[in-house]
Amino acid sequence: MAQWTSAVGAAQLARLITSQQPRPAVPGARRPPAYRSLADGIRLLVLEGRVPVAARLPAERELAVALEISRTTVAAAYEALRTEGFLESRRGAGSWTSVPAGNPLPARGLEPLPPEALGSMIDLGCAALPAPEPWLTRAVQGALEELPPYAHTHGDYPAGLQVLRRMLADRYTAQGIPTMPEQIMVTTGAMGAIDAICHLFAGRGERIAVESPSYANILQLMRAAGARLVPVAMADALGGWDLPVWRQVLRDAAPRLAYVVADFHNPTGALADEDQRRALVEAARSAGTVLVVDETMTELWLEPGLEMPRPVCSFDPAGSTVITVGSASKAFWAGMRIGWVRAAPDVIRSLVAARAYADLGTPVVEQLAVNWLMSTGGWEQAAEVRRTQARENRDALVAAVRRELPDWEFEVPRGGLTLWARAGGLSGSRLAEVGERVGVRVPSGPRFGVDGAFEGYVRLPFTVGGPVADEAAVRLATAARLVATGSGTGAEPPRTFVA
Repeated sequence: MAQWTSAVGAAQLARLITSQQPRPAVPGARRPPAYRSLADGIRLLVLEGRVPVAARLPAERELAVALEISRTTVAAAYEALRTEGFLESRRGAGSWTSVPAGNPLPARGLEPLPPEALGSMIDLGCAALPAPEPWLTRAVQGALEELPPYAHTHGDYPAGLQVLRRMLADRYTAQGIPTMPEQIMVTTGAMGAIDAICHLFAGRGERIAVESPSYANILQLMRAAGARLVPVAMADALGGWDLPVWRQVLRDAAPRLAYVVADFHNPTGALADEDQRRALVEAARSAGTVLVVDETMTELWLEPGLEMPRPVCSFDPAGSTVITVGSASKAFWAGMRIGWVRAAPDVIRSLVAARAYADLGTPVVEQLAVNWLMSTGGWEQAAEVRRTQARENRDALVAAVRRELPDWEFEVPRGGLTLWARAGGLSGSRLAEVGERVGVRVPSGPRFGVDGAFEGYVRLPFTVGGPVADEAAVRLATAARLVATGSGTGAEPPRTFVA
């Protein structure tokens, strides 16, 4: 059985290799042989996630023709990659990309720490902001006023409270996507929704196509469920999806599910346009793949006047191909663990039936609080508070990183909560490790990839602003210097910082 989960064509690989920026020439240095340059180019594509791990590479002859070089050069490059652990081959199965066994593992910084454990640490590990008051308090007070009739019941509502299901359905209908309450299930956060979907559609060993990079916690959830992840490289930092690659993966790998974040992708901040959304839905429908669309960042547009594309489910209103997942945790507050699924009624019935063996239902008070927000206009006002907060934090963090780490590369996203930064040629895993020693937590790039990709990246969320953002960048710069000089094992303790 072949070990690869997707394939990279000769023309596609040649285009990726030739698009790489050449490294500046070192005066007096000898030019590396052609096979070495080719091997280095492919290795960099793997480490940056532009060519997925476990992707089948074209045959030597095909790549030689596409690059207009000799087959001997390609053969030597492939052999060098095999020796270094970036390529595996088997007669009859071809060659596929890999990463060396000793490649640094994802390090530190994604699971939230309790506030009392932080001390002087600046935590950039979790992309979550404080609650937008006074809306949290008002929502809970409103929920308590509506609670008495529900208190006289058993309190378990596997599909969610009917009043909230109808409210969510009406919100989709108002966007031009006719939706019935029977197409909605309320869940315990978006993670609970996606976990239920994976267990229903993708049993152990099933393939799930995912963006590369993608949201780390979802990748780990899918791994724990026994799924085989098929990474699909993003077109670029803010350009959304590479549709030819998606079509090829859906056709060749035939994944049961595909998971995407179309609106302000986590971690890159990319926003897929309407043409991409329509084309991906059509490709998924043709391949028989269920497309799971994560809309948790949808309302976090940060540029005034930005015209948002139509939701992905507008191209499949019946929900036969697209399953949409929403949540209150990003647009409102992470402590409000309310999520939802929009799908075809038969899918919702299957999810609800399976819930009897999971958590039975979602907390009633929190559901009433979200319904109060949406029914009174408080949701929109709270979301605007959240957008203002995230925009100010983004601008402060961008300015601080540009000042303290001028060789780091990133695109400023138009929405969402995260900045995806190439760390000046340094190891993201080492930066995460040393960063904690100097008082700043950041998640390393490999957490957001499959099998070791994105080693040269870190994710920086917009969770701090003002002087705290400045200090976070100073500490990151300290960690970067220690990593660059190889002296990170003895990093100094963090200085006390008061916002």
